Amino acid sequence: MKYQQLPEAEFLVMQTIWDQEPPVSSRRVAELLDPVKGWKLQTVYTLLNRLVEKGFLTSEKHGWERFYTPVVERDSYLRQETGRFLKEFHKNSLKGFMSALVYSEGVDRNDLSELSEWLDSLEKEEVDDV
Repeated sequence: MKYQQLPEAEFLVMQTIWDQEPPVSSRRVAELLDPVKGWKLQTVYTLLNRLVEKGFLTSEKHGWERFYTPVVERDSYLRQETGRFLKEFHKNSLKGFMSALVYSEGVDRNDLSELSEWLDSLEKEEVDDV
């Protein structure tokens, strides 16, 4: 399924909800985001409503409080956005993408070793499937 790309603020709300055990109350989302963004409760409500309208969340009312459950899985959305990023910024060049990662700050020998092991395991899986 193809998902609409989320603006940064909506993505932050989704990250917050994905990190919790659903369903998550609007007040809990606001509490978790307050130290990070300091948004007013109404701002959080607006972002949550947008995410419901876009099909990323479902909403149920229990008493005075609304509770939200993700419809879109984090991994599914991240795979799509990573593919979009690869296409848009690296013209679908995996080598260009990997080069940017390797030469960026924060990538060390341990990261490269893990990546190499992972690629070797993928290659082995392909051979085993034949």
